[in-house]
Amino acid sequence: MQSNSKIFYRQNIFRKIFKKISFYFIFRQNIANSKLFDNPLLSSVTINPSRRDLRVPTNMINKHSIKLFGRYYFCDMFLYSDKLTERMNKAGQDGKPFLFGIDFEMEESFFLANPMEQQEILFNFRGRGNASCSPHKVAPYHFESFPEAYTTYRSRFDTVMDGLKRGDSYLANLTIRTPVSTSLSMREIFLLARAPYRLFLPRRFVCFSPECFVRMEKGKILTFPMKGTIDALLPDAAQVILRNRKETAEHNTIVDLMRNDLSRIATWVKVNRFRYTEELLTHNGPILQVSSEIEGLLPEDYRKQLGTLFFELLPAGSVSGAPKAATLALIEKAEKEPRGYYTGVAGYFDGINLDVCVLIRYIEQQGMHQYFRSGGGITAQSDCRKEYNEALQKVYLPF
Repeated sequence: MQSNSKIFYRQNIFRKIFKKISFYFIFRQNIANSKLFDNPLLSSVTINPSRRDLRVPTNMINKHSIKLFGRYYFCDMFLYSDKLTERMNKAGQDGKPFLFGIDFEMEESFFLANPMEQQEILFNFRGRGNASCSPHKVAPYHFESFPEAYTTYRSRFDTVMDGLKRGDSYLANLTIRTPVSTSLSMREIFLLARAPYRLFLPRRFVCFSPECFVRMEKGKILTFPMKGTIDALLPDAAQVILRNRKETAEHNTIVDLMRNDLSRIATWVKVNRFRYTEELLTHNGPILQVSSEIEGLLPEDYRKQLGTLFFELLPAGSVSGAPKAATLALIEKAEKEPRGYYTGVAGYFDGINLDVCVLIRYIEQQGMHQYFRSGGGITAQSDCRKEYNEALQKVYLPF
């Protein structure tokens, strides 16, 4: 009998091949049937099967976009993930700044050189970016969510729990998609949000993430896995969550997983801080998140292989589970749809240091509709109702 990991990777390979073939032929048909090239400035748009990337002149970034499969491509590079490694390695070696993002399935990515020189894709990572980190004044606004029924979530939960009982996984991150309605635009949410990591991809998503995935700086790599959420207004909230056996087991698992992941590319890996709490602001009141800090020593020439080393860590352990391969197959079975950029990663390299976040606290746009993505870790000790409530608790605006 084939293992779950082999089945998952085989399915993933076939899906990637089909997606690339479809991308090429449908792109050609879209071009043939459109008036895209009526504008001479867009005449240099090409698709090269050998390079598998879509090129648009950088000077067009604020003027035009290309609609393909209902999505808009507006930056100068939208790449398949297997091409991104090369770009990151080259930019790291040359010390040239860039912004990048990778979706959870590692099937789509973007790379933007010199991101400070444009204003289409907005970002601010811990105070560095092309948009102000000072929140604008908040005027009255409307925000409403329409959660899926508990019975629907229960079905997904039971699928994961069956996998846990079989031994396929001992921690799986289960996520949901909640329709939302708001009077605010995605751009306005980005500008108002108070979060360490903010990213706005027009017509795709806005993200206000509290979670750092990794930082590479001064020859070291640091990661900050985040697991555990509680209402900060509850009596002794910090002690309650730190003493909770289920939350402790879940956090221990992720810390161990991330230690192992860092050990693949770094030496002298150690835990600097273990299970500390941080308060996050939401429009429904403050919540506490539990994190840890792990550190390792990178190779001396790590900037020359920035992309190669980084891809060894994907997907992020805190939003997938352990063991990774079998858990990814279980997640796919339970969620029944790709996550896209949600729970993927995005990062900024300033020419010296790399700072990468996990794309959580995330609102995506599909046509005229918006969806808030959220979730949490499931273990054998999990209670379905509590996990459902935690996923809904994470549907908030951070202002």
